[in-house]
Amino acid sequence: MSTDPGKQLPLDLPHRPALSREDFLVTPANAEAVVWLDCWPRWPGPALALHGPRGCGKTHLAHVFAARSGAAILRAEELPDEDIPYLLDHHRALVVEGADRLVPDPEVEQALFHAWNLVKDAQRHILLTGEEPPARWKVDLPDLRSRLSTAQTAAIAAPDDILMEAVLVKLFIDRQLRVGPDVIGFLLRHMERSFAAARRVVAAADTMSLAERRHITVRFIAKVLDAQNRDGSAKP
Repeated sequence: MSTDPGKQLPLDLPHRPALSREDFLVTPANAEAVVWLDCWPRWPGPALALHGPRGCGKTHLAHVFAARSGAAILRAEELPDEDIPYLLDHHRALVVEGADRLVPDPEVEQALFHAWNLVKDAQRHILLTGEEPPARWKVDLPDLRSRLSTAQTAAIAAPDDILMEAVLVKLFIDRQLRVGPDVIGFLLRHMERSFAAARRVVAAADTMSLAERRHITVRFIAKVLDAQNRDGSAKP
């Protein structure tokens, strides 16, 4: 099979995002959430629900919290199969990510209710993440709905200019891509203003720059955005 020597086949290799506290920029959009996490373990109750749009930094903050508190991190779908008493014997807190995605689901709801009670009895804490606050979750189990209504909530708002710029810079750094401030400025002016769009455009730029062996310039990133607009991938 012949290949174009001017191009290189992009390999679908995973990249490891930086998730330390030093890599997280605090802005007015996320300051409330950061303050509440920094207040741990002096929360008013056993639970804190961290909510915000997809890609806004919930997972990053959850990992920062876990590193500080020694929490175990679980996805909501893993709850029914986990030995929660064992985890609470070895961790001071639990993080349950994406809790709002899997309710109503009888098995998940029962497991979350059970975990909540165990956390409270053990005088531990639980951090829940989701796109919506718990009051908007479609929960069928009345006892769980009652528990969730008592949770302290902390929101991450839609990105401001400072946060959006920081997210773009971080996404490029996570992929070991070097771009100039002119590229970031161009993206801020022309791309869809969402975290999901930022992830898509950086991933597309990574793939295309590798395939074409080109540096990421303003002209190049304009081509990436144009390609996304033409194939509809820039839409949520």
